[in-house]
Amino acid sequence: MSYAMGGALQAAVFQHLLNDPGVSALVGADIYDAAPSGTLPETFVTLGPEEVRDRSDKSGPGAIHRFTVTVLSTAAGFAPAKAVATAVGDALLNAQVPLSRGHLVGVWFERASARRTGRAGEFRRIEMRFRARVQDD
Repeated sequence: MSYAMGGALQAAVFQHLLNDPGVSALVGADIYDAAPSGTLPETFVTLGPEEVRDRSDKSGPGAIHRFTVTVLSTAAGFAPAKAVATAVGDALLNAQVPLSRGHLVGVWFERASARRTGRAGEFRRIEMRFRARVQDD
């Protein structure tokens, strides 16, 4: 096992979300590796923490990547953020995303949490955790 497909998976997830009509209808191109500096969009998506474990088998090297996608919004209420989270989930589940190294076996939803954050609770934050199985070719 190695972390060799980590960058390929992140780039593929980013590109897939950026090109998904449901996600882009709600946030446009406001998808980031980290929260942007300066004036923040009202609602945006960030790709976040990741944990990787070996899942090599007799067919070859592979890994399980558990990664977080976060929706942040200053819109009133949770409805706008939940609409984006739904679109992200729909885009990733059963996605056939090509990787620059290896291939994606599948993506599955694991869990989500929604809460208010910020000094005065001005942000709605939804963190979704997904599990991806990748195989090196």
